[in-house]
Amino acid sequence: MEGVSPHATAINEIFNNPELKEIFYQPSGACHYYVYCAGDALWVLAEWPEGARITFRAVYAPHDKIVIKRTVRKKNQAVFHLQTLAASYVVTLDLYNNGHSAIRCKTTVTPIAPLIFHYWPRDIMPLKRSGYKGIPEGDIHLSQNGPRTGMIYFSIKEPGSGSVLYLQNLTSLDKYCEQTKTSASNSVGGTWPDIGFMLPVSDGQSLKAGKTYTISDAFVVMDDKAPADEIAMSKQFMDLLAEIYLHLPKPATQYHHWPEILDKTWHDLEHSAGSWCQVNGHAFLNAYVCDYKTPPELMVQLSVLLPLIDYQQWSRREMQMIKDLVAVIPDFYDKKHKTLVRWLPAAQDRLDKSEEHKTPLLMDSWYLHHPLMNLVRLMKQGHESIREMLFSSLDFAIKVAHHFNYKWPVFYNMETLEVIKAETAPGKGGEKDVAGIYAKVMLLAWELTQEEIYLQEAKAACLSLQGEGFQIFYQANNTAFSAFTALKLYLLTKEEVFLDISFLCLANMFKNVWLWDCNYGYAKDYPTFFALFPLPDALYTAVYEETECFSSFGEYLLMSENLPIPESVRLLLSEYTRYYIYRAAYYYPPMLPEDCLSEDTKTGEVANQLWIPVEDLQEGWNKSGTVGQEVYGSGLAFALIPRHYYVVPGESLLIFIDYPTSSFTIKGKTVTFRVLGHKKGVCHMRMIAIQKRTALPRIKVTDEKTEINGAPCDNGHLEFKLKGNQQITISWK
Repeated sequence: MEGVSPHATAINEIFNNPELKEIFYQPSGACHYYVYCAGDALWVLAEWPEGARITFRAVYAPHDKIVIKRTVRKKNQAVFHLQTLAASYVVTLDLYNNGHSAIRCKTTVTPIAPLIFHYWPRDIMPLKRSGYKGIPEGDIHLSQNGPRTGMIYFSIKEPGSGSVLYLQNLTSLDKYCEQTKTSASNSVGGTWPDIGFMLPVSDGQSLKAGKTYTISDAFVVMDDKAPADEIAMSKQFMDLLAEIYLHLPKPATQYHHWPEILDKTWHDLEHSAGSWCQVNGHAFLNAYVCDYKTPPELMVQLSVLLPLIDYQQWSRREMQMIKDLVAVIPDFYDKKHKTLVRWLPAAQDRLDKSEEHKTPLLMDSWYLHHPLMNLVRLMKQGHESIREMLFSSLDFAIKVAHHFNYKWPVFYNMETLEVIKAETAPGKGGEKDVAGIYAKVMLLAWELTQEEIYLQEAKAACLSLQGEGFQIFYQANNTAFSAFTALKLYLLTKEEVFLDISFLCLANMFKNVWLWDCNYGYAKDYPTFFALFPLPDALYTAVYEETECFSSFGEYLLMSENLPIPESVRLLLSEYTRYYIYRAAYYYPPMLPEDCLSEDTKTGEVANQLWIPVEDLQEGWNKSGTVGQEVYGSGLAFALIPRHYYVVPGESLLIFIDYPTSSFTIKGKTVTFRVLGHKKGVCHMRMIAIQKRTALPRIKVTDEKTEINGAPCDNGHLEFKLKGNQQITISWK
């Protein structure tokens, strides 16, 4: 804490006035809650057993007089009706206790005349115990960045200790932001001790008289322990986030028939000229539709190839594209440096240095490892033709890892290993989660060969992730690979350190989610709830990174089914999966109104009619598709269907489930499986007739105790609501 503002000093003085009287009091769990009407605000104060206090401002009415018109009390709820000269307010306070003491405090305003908020101070102030002046010491572990979840997670060091996760349900601010043309991005944060939510300030658009707007909807969950280290911090953060998530209002999801989307993507990917380019008589996928300036990239070819293979194995449909993409892999081998490279050597003269990475022999650290990960997967499936290239490339990757001591920079020269760009930003370090994707490559190589060097490399790289706290995350898919690989190393070694690293990586990911629905501006036409950002400072979500995270999360839940992982992890991973399956369809331009899409595109062109996803979906006041139409994100549907659709042979029956599952078994006219995830999570299962105009058989669905009824829905489908961590049996005659 560098200093205390006059604002903080004044609040401190208010709550050290012995004559201050509460208008509400109720204990809940380990905390005591008070409500005060004091100064120019209505306050909710939480007090821990050891005396530390935190105040939350529910109403701010500067230079005005607040009158309590009415208070309505129910069990674990109080509703305060307030009147000021400018507006009437309603504050609803709900108290919860499900292992942690928690509250929800929602404030609405109804202006008497058109009203503008020119200033709104942050709404949290930590205090010392009653009778002691001054500000307690504390640490802010994370806060909102851009349009991410409107949360701040912090700890108080004295008196006593404790931690708080505050989450502003920014979905509730949609009418306010739409009317005032403001953004909820960067609205929760601050510097100690002036922290919390700051209502977005309008430059001139006023709230309408007589209309009611929500101006705050805060969820707060408290723990009487401060984390001792980064592992305790990661576990506590996920536990507190899951606690809030269970109470958070959540948007409904809608089913999209992914087999139809896949067929459209397959057709457009094969037949759209903008998806391909020719070099020396060979066809390569462009990174973006109509991007003919940039040379082909190995990562692009493999990022589409591997989902295609997943789908071909699931569907048993022959795909010529698979053969074509496998055939061009050798073209990316650099004989001089004995490694596969990012850019096609035969087209490197196209690199115009218009961006930092568009330079021959310059390597963006993660780009070396992502193709190697997919090439080892190809080798494990029997593609022996790439063996020599793969293993010499693995030798090169090990040399680079040792040179940088498992701490990769952003860019380096492949020939000299000279660092071209050391850090993502001053003092932030390089691409920290590259250690995780490198570890995954090495672990896959060990599974393929059983050579000890690869296992030792995987362990050393994974261990290098320790000590980074909430700063591991460089790129979402790499951090997801890190979590998965650490968990796998724990299964192999039984060393708890790897399990802890796995949790640390997951916490880094949930720091970077979009846990609200941006229902204003252009984003009214697509869902954003529970999206995941690709980079720590990205202002948009990205299809390719999200697809790989979605796949990794499902594998993580499957691998950890019988392990002692926190229930919060099971809940958050499975719920992310459910919302991703719903949201992901809106990456396709035909799902969006044309006015949502930008007329100016950074790379290539956006063809609104093509079922090839745009890279970016933006916050409400920004148009999407500004980066480009991402050919290498076209694996989306091909990756999704094999993981969430199940064909019942001989029955013209397709089963869809939007949670990950395990042990899916078909015996005669009976199907059994376990739904993964958390028991308080709810997911959906659909029974679908493969042949159109074919009636479904009479289906009976049961869990371990009772029958579950289905509901008829569109296209003759039958839908059932299931729970996480539930054993299901389906039978028919």
